[in-house]
Amino acid sequence: MNETKRPRRKAQVDTSLCVACGCCVKVCPREAIYVNKGLFAQVNEELCIGCGKCARECPASVIVVEESKV
Repeated sequence: MNETKRPRRKAQVDTSLCVACGCCVKVCPREAIYVNKGLFAQVNEELCIGCGKCARECPASVIVVEESKV
């Protein structure tokens, strides 16, 4: 049986534009995103399932969900 694997998707944060508001942290169902040292959001790629909730919630629109490079 040939099953096609779907590409893994992961959230990516443009840390240079992130305002560290924490809106993304509140909506992540896997607790995969956090605010690093109060400066910018960062994604734990091991936990991220690529659902896109963080990207939709981000008021600065600095989070995108893309196919994982791994």
